[in-house]
Amino acid sequence: MRERPDRLRFHIRGRGHRVATVNELDVVGVRVEMPSNQPIVLLREVGGDRYLPIWIGPGEATAIAFAQQGMTPVRPLTHDLFKDVLDALGQQLTEVRISDLREGVFYAELVFSGGVEVSARPSDAIALALRTGTPIFGSEEVLAEAGIAIPDEQEDEVEKFREFLDQVSPEDFGGGQQ
Repeated sequence: MRERPDRLRFHIRGRGHRVATVNELDVVGVRVEMPSNQPIVLLREVGGDRYLPIWIGPGEATAIAFAQQGMTPVRPLTHDLFKDVLDALGQQLTEVRISDLREGVFYAELVFSGGVEVSARPSDAIALALRTGTPIFGSEEVLAEAGIAIPDEQEDEVEKFREFLDQVSPEDFGGGQQ
């Protein structure tokens, strides 16, 4: 994994020469939201107090949980295969950006060495980032719109969530080895 500063916030120049502010995010984990039984991935702003919940599918929840727990399936999942293809082609994923939120749908970009950008679902981008050790960033606009600020005094609840994540397994999300 790459060495990273404790807090990273910077401006990027987009395709339309628009400047956007992005903040680095860490993956807290995956859980199943009740009563809907819908998995979510929870991201935390590095050096900040905002959390970003993104509802995802059970397959992606399993892929993210596998990566966080360092589990390697007997046969590669799609994200493992994609990582292997990147390695075989000598390409590097340099960053993942959670870039937009439109009508309740999150959007992400995979940014490769050389500046090539590919649109992706955030759940797939996060699963791949975890496998490659690639930093994840969220646009300030997305964090302002969908981020949830959790002040220090509520950190106990976040710690309880982390304890839950330590006890949950990928099979709890309805997925399994494929």
